Amino acid sequence: MSDARERLTDALYGAGWSTVKKLPEPVATRLGRTIADIAWKKRGKSVLRLESNLARVVPDASPERLKQLSRAGMRSYLRYWMESFRLPSWSPERVRNGFDVDDVHHLTDGLAAGKGVILALPHLANWDLAGAWVTTKLETPFTTVAERLKPETLYDRFVAYRESLGMEVLPHEGGSAFGTLARRLRAGGLVCLVADRDLSESGVEVKFFGDTARMPAGPAILAQQTGALLLPVTLWYDDSPVMRGRIHPPVEVPGTGTRAEKTSVMAQALADAFAAGIADHPEDWHMLQRLWLADLEERRP
Repeated sequence: MSDARERLTDALYGAGWSTVKKLPEPVATRLGRTIADIAWKKRGKSVLRLESNLARVVPDASPERLKQLSRAGMRSYLRYWMESFRLPSWSPERVRNGFDVDDVHHLTDGLAAGKGVILALPHLANWDLAGAWVTTKLETPFTTVAERLKPETLYDRFVAYRESLGMEVLPHEGGSAFGTLARRLRAGGLVCLVADRDLSESGVEVKFFGDTARMPAGPAILAQQTGALLLPVTLWYDDSPVMRGRIHPPVEVPGTGTRAEKTSVMAQALADAFAAGIADHPEDWHMLQRLWLADLEERRP
């Protein structure tokens, strides 16, 4: 990305955080939907990639159905952004009432046991809102990891934004994040990780909607090394202003096998839980990048 484009990208995000959060909620909602529809109609690379990904999730969908899903997907994606721009200005009551989650006892019981908990999520709906709900409703701080974006000023904006919501944010690169996460878990803390896309190219191969994808090994390895509870989480929107979610039963550490074998089994269990949530709400899966190995291979010369 050129310096000029980096500066423009940072300026646009800065304008979003400074301007959108001041808009009345109905106005922000309409703005997000309008931007989503314009982007969808342009049929750019991101929209086409989203549609291609959705074709794997809903393999029997007609071309017209895929277009409907991708349009709904872009609207969901822009709802995420409009909410995220506005989250720092939400009152604690608005945050507490903005998310309704099923089976939260898996999380609260795990925290009460003092053994540490890992929440692993796919790119469904608004994971930032779910995090803000945890720090506000449950009054529980947690640690997460963020991809280092370019320009650096944009990454700094994201870190400051998430820290304002009560999160401790570690950079994905640099090698020290894993050790810090392990220490937090051994102290009985909470770690939240978005875990449906591998950024390191050293993840675990899993079967995902009938084909091979690679997902991060970190959640499974952390659970093995620290004894922390590993809980998949899926999120979705309905027709209300309240986001919905489910905390799935724990992914158990296998009793036998090498560390690599255990990690593979646990990563597959996470992938299966993610797939169930995505299949139920495909329009809320914000995967606008290549994910499956076959698609990644196509991009290589």
